[in-house]
Amino acid sequence: MCFSEPVSFGVGSLLLAGGVFASWKAYKINIRYLPVAMMPIMAAIQQFAEGFVWMGMNDGNSDMVWLGAMGFIFFSWFMWPTWIPFSIYFLEPPNSKRKKLLLIFSLAGLFFGLILYIPHLLNSGWINVGINNHSLAYEDTMFLDYLIPRWLTYVIYMFLIITPLLISRYFHMRLFGLTLTAIIAIVWFFLTYAYISFFCFLAGIATIHLIYIIVYNKCCQECPNLFK
Repeated sequence: MCFSEPVSFGVGSLLLAGGVFASWKAYKINIRYLPVAMMPIMAAIQQFAEGFVWMGMNDGNSDMVWLGAMGFIFFSWFMWPTWIPFSIYFLEPPNSKRKKLLLIFSLAGLFFGLILYIPHLLNSGWINVGINNHSLAYEDTMFLDYLIPRWLTYVIYMFLIITPLLISRYFHMRLFGLTLTAIIAIVWFFLTYAYISFFCFLAGIATIHLIYIIVYNKCCQECPNLFK
């Protein structure tokens, strides 16, 4: 995350503890919560990866920087556009008309994520991490840069992670989608100098809302006849 190595590891530890607890509650309450419950754990691992980026930057260890950065963007570019729509698909009632569309979103996110991430494994020079205004900035090249403008890549990415939340049957999931939309706006207008790091940090913090949803079984409270 932005700021420092201790903050990255500290926030990661907080999210990991909350995510493990939420996953345990999901198993006890309703297994359909489980993919959602895993998102704080994934956000925690992503913050740990950025902690290692900071560690490598501070120690002048370029190999650690690269490994940490690859772990960080694995979640940024591959996991989130795949896992968010899948988790909402899994949460939907079995007979929901939205499930087919959500599955399409998940498959599209998988394909899109592979296009974004795999080329970085083959071209280590595409990752160039620097410190900008006390925050980590990932100045990278993307395969899609050769095909479409970068802004369009970002639009597709945001569409894939936000839309499934907004079309969910459940109010709190739609509310979480609005939270991510607000985070995108904040990062776009005020934090573009390290936008990837800031977005993932703020979105990670926002997954605490998902822990709240699971612990208090909000989906069942909204639709007791559907959430069984």
